[in-house]
Amino acid sequence: MDPRTLCILSCCLLICVISAEIQERGRAPKAQKKAVKAASPGEMKPPGAPGRRKPKSDRRQKSLQMKTPVEAAAPSPQTPSILTQVLGRGHFQKVGDSLSLRAGEPLELRCPGKVVHWRVPVYLEEEGEGRLRIKHFSQHSRLQLVNSTGADTGEYSCWARDCRAACTEGRDRQGRAFIFFTDPEELFVPTENYYEVVQLRSHQPALLPCQVTNPLAQVTLHREFPPEEVPVDGTDISFDVKKGFTIHRPRASLAGSLFCLASLGGLRQISTKYMLIYINYPSSSPKPTIQASATSALLGENFNVTCTVLSEPEIVVDFSWEYPGQKMGRPPYVSKWTDVVRKEGQVQQEAGSTLYVEEARAGDAGIYTCRATNLQGTGTATTHVHVTRSPRVSPAPS
Repeated sequence: MDPRTLCILSCCLLICVISAEIQERGRAPKAQKKAVKAASPGEMKPPGAPGRRKPKSDRRQKSLQMKTPVEAAAPSPQTPSILTQVLGRGHFQKVGDSLSLRAGEPLELRCPGKVVHWRVPVYLEEEGEGRLRIKHFSQHSRLQLVNSTGADTGEYSCWARDCRAACTEGRDRQGRAFIFFTDPEELFVPTENYYEVVQLRSHQPALLPCQVTNPLAQVTLHREFPPEEVPVDGTDISFDVKKGFTIHRPRASLAGSLFCLASLGGLRQISTKYMLIYINYPSSSPKPTIQASATSALLGENFNVTCTVLSEPEIVVDFSWEYPGQKMGRPPYVSKWTDVVRKEGQVQQEAGSTLYVEEARAGDAGIYTCRATNLQGTGTATTHVHVTRSPRVSPAPS
């Protein structure tokens, strides 16, 4: 063989070997990445970690469909929101827990899934078709809001299902975000009411929903009369920029007219005024006791049955009766009263009801039932009354 030809063949063989080695080295990192990903399904990578890509709708949808059953059954609690904001043609951004936009700016959100349901602030739900438009596609759903205002501030959420065929089975996912539409002229989310009544129930927290359009606004709570600022310590009363003020421990001293004051820069505004009405809820349902004036009455005699309940002061208790005379059409004659008494060193309330039976008949004999009801429930007590004829007079001894 010609030495020149032999040299050319040797060079070609060396190039093939080097090329194969380079390709093998290029595959190694990819295989290694796949192994790591499979070894820790559902694990979230920190921002900027190798292999992390900017979210794109089609690429993310494909990766969601390729997740393993283990990942679907046990999602990580740190899974990011599935909501995506469309910034422009081909530009997307993952939406976090909250988002701030200027009033007037359009909003476009996408939620991946074949079956998607949206929830928006009540203000927009009642507005109907107009500025809000929702359109469903094969792999995602789109929400568009135009001509936004500060009143559109609130929580936007979607419920999505990744499913196959007729969607009889699949994996449900949710995404939510609180969106502020900042308005330089409106610091509070507008409402239709100048006054709003709020019940201060002693057994549960109460909310004053003075929401702001800008999360940077400083908000304080004030009493209208006498004019003073109400202390907010984070324990008895706390503030959440997405909700308003929560009164965790309602008490009678907080009743009255209150309002919120927001300030940002040189602008100060007050909110809707809240008329707080204190309602003392009982700690438990009533435990009535019942007693008849006589367990056995003669025909034609009068008797009565009394039902009493001990409770905390200022607790409203309602009474109702069931008695044998109802079957005969006898109307109830009832009196009610409420007294303050001291029992075992404590001031308590005694509420009572008395049922009167005049000129007892045979049909008045039987079971008398008293039902006492308060805001926590109903208690029942019963007693039995006998009605007898006039006793036989025994002859005098001779």
